[in-house]
Amino acid sequence: MKKTLGLPSLIALGVAGVVGSSWIYTSSTFFADVGAGGMILGLLVGAALAACVALAYGELTSVIPRAGGEVVWSTAALGYRAGFATGRFHIGAYIASLSFYVTAFGTLLSKYLPVFESMPLYSVNGEAVTLPVLAVGIALALIVFALNWFGVGLGAQLQVALFVIMLLIGAALAVTAVFAGSPPNLWPAWSSDQAPLASTARMVVPGITYVVGFSLVAVLAEESSLSPRRVGRAVVLTVGIAALFYTTVLLATATVVPWEDVAQMDLGTIDAFTAAGFPLLGFGAFLIAVLGLVTSFIGLFVASSRVVLALARARMLPSALAEVHAGSGVPRNALLFVLVITIVLGLLGPGAIIWFLDAGGVFLGIVWLLVVVAKYRLPRRFPNAQYAYRARPAFLPAIGAVGAVLVILFALIPGTGLTLQWPAEHIILAGWALLGALIYTLTDRPQGTDRDEALDELLGAEASAALRGQ
Repeated sequence: MKKTLGLPSLIALGVAGVVGSSWIYTSSTFFADVGAGGMILGLLVGAALAACVALAYGELTSVIPRAGGEVVWSTAALGYRAGFATGRFHIGAYIASLSFYVTAFGTLLSKYLPVFESMPLYSVNGEAVTLPVLAVGIALALIVFALNWFGVGLGAQLQVALFVIMLLIGAALAVTAVFAGSPPNLWPAWSSDQAPLASTARMVVPGITYVVGFSLVAVLAEESSLSPRRVGRAVVLTVGIAALFYTTVLLATATVVPWEDVAQMDLGTIDAFTAAGFPLLGFGAFLIAVLGLVTSFIGLFVASSRVVLALARARMLPSALAEVHAGSGVPRNALLFVLVITIVLGLLGPGAIIWFLDAGGVFLGIVWLLVVVAKYRLPRRFPNAQYAYRARPAFLPAIGAVGAVLVILFALIPGTGLTLQWPAEHIILAGWALLGALIYTLTDRPQGTDRDEALDELLGAEASAALRGQ
C-alpha cells in the first residue's frame, strides 16, 4: 500500500474521524444530567483511561505498522481465534457508526433546513425515514467512496482541510467566551442536587467513547510515511488533541452564558452562543457538528475497509477482499464491501441503527481489551521483536483495560443509564457474536505451514522480520 499519510493527515483522520456531532447539541442534556463540571471532568477522566489504551496501540503499531492494526496484533499475539473475534467486533462497531451517519447527516441538517423532514418513506421503531434524509446520506456515502477509490491521499487532504476549519471555529468560540463570557457562569459547576463525584463518574464511560479516534491512526499505519516510532507517538497524541478540543468548546459553552441556562436549552453550544448575542458563532457551532459528522464518516469508512483487508489477508474472509489495486494502492474490493453494507443497514433508519450503535460500544470495549492483552502477550510469543516505541510505565495499558471493562459492564448491567435496550440490542449483541462463531467454524482456515504463510502475509515481510528479531 502507498505510504502517503503524513503526520497532519494521521492526526486529522484520528481526531476529526471521531469528533462527531451529537456532543455539540447534546451538551445541554449532559449539563442537565451531570452538570458542566461532571461533563468536562468526566470526559477528561475517560480520555485519560483511553490514553492508557492508546499507549498499547502506540507500542504495537511501532512493531507492526500494518493495515488493520488490532486484527494483526491479536492474531500474532493471541492466535487466529482472537484475531477473528477482534476483526469481527471491530467491523461491527465501525459499520454501526457508518450506517447511523447515513440518516444522521440529513437529520442534523433538518435542524436548519425543515425540508429534510418532509416526504416520509417508511418508519422503523417509531422513527420516520424521509426521502431527502436518505438521499443526502447515500450521496455522502458515495462521495466518500469516490474520494478513496483513487487513493487515500485525496480523502486525507479533504480531512485535513475540514479539521482545520473545525479548529478555527473552536478557537473563535473559545476567544469569544474569554472576552464576552464570565467565569462565574461556570461556578458552581454542579447544581445543588448533583453530587460532584457521582456525576463525574457517570460521564467517564461516555467520555471514553469520545476519544476513540486513536484506533484509526493504528489501522492506517501501513499507509503512513512516518517512521514506526513517530506513528506510535501519533496514536497517543491523537487522544490529547481530541480531549483538548472537546474541553475547550465545552468550557466556552459553560462560560459564555450560565451553564444552568444551557442545561435548559435544546441545542447546547449552538443555542448558548446564539442566546449570548452571537448567532453567527451559534451557526459556527452547528458547522462543527456538520463537519464532525462528515469527517467521522471519512475516517471510519477508510478504517473499516482496512480491517476487512486485514481479515482477508489472514484468510478469514474471501481472498478477493485482500486485493490492493496496483495503481492507487487502495483495497477497492474492501471499499466496495463496506459501501454496500453501510447503505443497506443505513436504509433501516435511526430508529433501528441506534440498536447497532449501542451494541457497537460493547464491541469496541471488547476490541480494546483484546489489544491490551495482546500488548502483554506479544513479547512472550516473540521475545526478539524490535520495538520502536514502548509504553511507559508498562502498567498503564492495564489501567486502560479497566476502562474497556467499564464500557462493557455499563452496557450489560441494568440501571446504569447506558444499559443496552432489551431485547433488541441484546439480540444484536448475541446474534453478532454467534454469527461470528458460526462463520469462524465454517471458514476453511489455514493449517500448519499454510497458517505460517498466512500470518506472514498478514504481518508483511518487514513486520514479520521485526517480530523474529531478523
